[in-house]
Amino acid sequence: MSSRPRRPIRERTSAVLDPRARAEAIFERLSAARPDPHTELRYRDPFTLLVAVVLSAQATDAGVNKATEKLFAVAPTPEAMVALGEEGVREYIKTIGLYRTKAKNLVALSRAILEQHGGQVPRDREALEKLPGVGRKTANVVLNEAFGEPVIAVDTHVFRVANRTGLAPGKTPLEVEKKLLEVVPERFRKGAHHWLILHGRYICTARKPDCPNCPIRDLCDHYARVGPTASGTAPAGKGGKGS
Repeated sequence: MSSRPRRPIRERTSAVLDPRARAEAIFERLSAARPDPHTELRYRDPFTLLVAVVLSAQATDAGVNKATEKLFAVAPTPEAMVALGEEGVREYIKTIGLYRTKAKNLVALSRAILEQHGGQVPRDREALEKLPGVGRKTANVVLNEAFGEPVIAVDTHVFRVANRTGLAPGKTPLEVEKKLLEVVPERFRKGAHHWLILHGRYICTARKPDCPNCPIRDLCDHYARVGPTASGTAPAGKGGKGS
């Protein structure tokens, strides 16, 4: 009498943990791999961070860093950015996508900072979002990175990882952000979006996630559904790039 072949046993920890417990386990591992995560954008202060984040929309951090290295040498302050003007700014950022619109926004937000905030980047989300070219994600990055606020910025990497893993599924960035704030333990909130961005950029990539080297795959809904995507899978959390 023949028996049916057994399916490979897959790690299914994600199915037995409640959302908060799973979130804590995920960030325990991601924080162990990168204890002090930060943005890969280069900046000097809140103003140059704001400029870099505005420029990073639909652009790579490497491309932004290359442009801002020269831009910040001549316009590291709101006063200098206004003095440089749109045409001058365009010359420094023309290698970046949407550079004309971004140049216009950088000069306008610099002028607004001078006229409405005494030359200082406001430490308030509502005020930040009123600046030209600044949306909720950009405001959250500045609040988190420059001012140490435990807010979570949701970019394309965070959105993908949160949905793919089941950590905080949502149809919009705002929905994902709210769910992350519900499940991420307070002690991990300051670094949460940095860990998710780096995980999405180097492991949980858009086209082909590197599941064999993922330190949280046993906590992931996607992996529970599809199983190993490559041979030689080692136990989760041991070995590989993500450990």
